[in-house]
Amino acid sequence: MTKPTHHIFVCGSFRATGAQGVCHKKDSSQLLQYFEEEATDRGLDGVMVSSTGCLKLCDRGPVVVVYPEGTWYQSVTEEVADEILDAIEQDTVAEAHVLA
Repeated sequence: MTKPTHHIFVCGSFRATGAQGVCHKKDSSQLLQYFEEEATDRGLDGVMVSSTGCLKLCDRGPVVVVYPEGTWYQSVTEEVADEILDAIEQDTVAEAHVLA
């Protein structure tokens, strides 16, 4: 595997206490799978997708962070995921969904 050009982190809501937060309850695990499959389908070999622990922005979830830009996205759905991947392909940011 080569070094990824982008790394997408999907909040998995896991906490040290073992509790799971809001992003998990809003199906962030399915969102993680969607990002992985869609990136593969698009031939985005330089995109890596990972789950994270709780990002502590539960009221804005599911939350996704894209590096190296360091862009945080809120209320991510599969449709928003498509826009995020489009933005990665176009070397832009999906501004309408940026966490402000």
